[in-house]
Amino acid sequence: MNNLGYNKYLFVLPFDHRSTFEKGMFGIQSAESLTDEQKEKIKEEKKIIYDAFKKSVNEGIPKEYAAILVDEQYGDEILKNAREENFVTLLTVEKSGQKEFSFEYRDGFGEHIKKYNPTFAKALIRYNPEDNPDLKERQLAELKRLNDFCHNNNYKFMIEVLIEASENQLSSVDGEKNRYDRELRPKLTVDVIGEFQERGIDPDVWKMEGVEKEEDYRAFVKRARIDGRDNVGIVVLGRGAEQEEVEKWITSGARVEGIIGFAVGRTIFWDPLVLFKDGKISRDETVDRISKNFQHFYNLFMRGK
Repeated sequence: MNNLGYNKYLFVLPFDHRSTFEKGMFGIQSAESLTDEQKEKIKEEKKIIYDAFKKSVNEGIPKEYAAILVDEQYGDEILKNAREENFVTLLTVEKSGQKEFSFEYRDGFGEHIKKYNPTFAKALIRYNPEDNPDLKERQLAELKRLNDFCHNNNYKFMIEVLIEASENQLSSVDGEKNRYDRELRPKLTVDVIGEFQERGIDPDVWKMEGVEKEEDYRAFVKRARIDGRDNVGIVVLGRGAEQEEVEKWITSGARVEGIIGFAVGRTIFWDPLVLFKDGKISRDETVDRISKNFQHFYNLFMRGK
């Protein structure tokens, strides 16, 4: 456990989305349907986000705390440049848009990580303690492979968990998603962390859905740091929510030791990119707006410390 964890703030601008860009920008359901021109447009949009990230660092977010999370498919040049520039980088390893976790490059995922030499490898998983046991077992087995590779090769490991409500859970709160988030998801989050730990899956940083109560964050940290995992951190993910909601999550989280930052993507970059795509703002203005949005959440977090 000596090397487990992360001892710095971590403010992540994630733009590893693939199916989100394919569907949201072009209305296309799979990458196979994209034209070469559309693929280049997605790459260009990601370069705009990256330029906004660099502008944010130049204008005040400390370089050692700022990080990008991007995919190999559309972010190859970005990942290579970011490593040359000594930015903190996170490489996503999962296949995009899947209900069940699977590697983008199942048999060679380790070689793809080594290719970019990121600070972190990141895996997104949809997981609920009430899921089918076979589904849970398959996903845990794959995550264990990634966990062991990262820890054996000196890469930091991040797990992003989305705990989507089961039908029974949603029925118990009269179908109200907000009630599920408030009343059920906090305990489920603690349970998920525990189930992963019991299988020997130990990320250095957990990327978890936000909550409004500090006491819930404290419960997350307590479980994440159990049994000598003293330096394990948690970052709050944005989940594409409205800005006001994300602000509540970040404000509460910032006051809790062990919540070391955030990973907010679509809330920061999506609206400016849509305006740019529609020809309503220039590229420079798009970069500026995304940069200001990222800095806004950084300043909000730091005010809570």
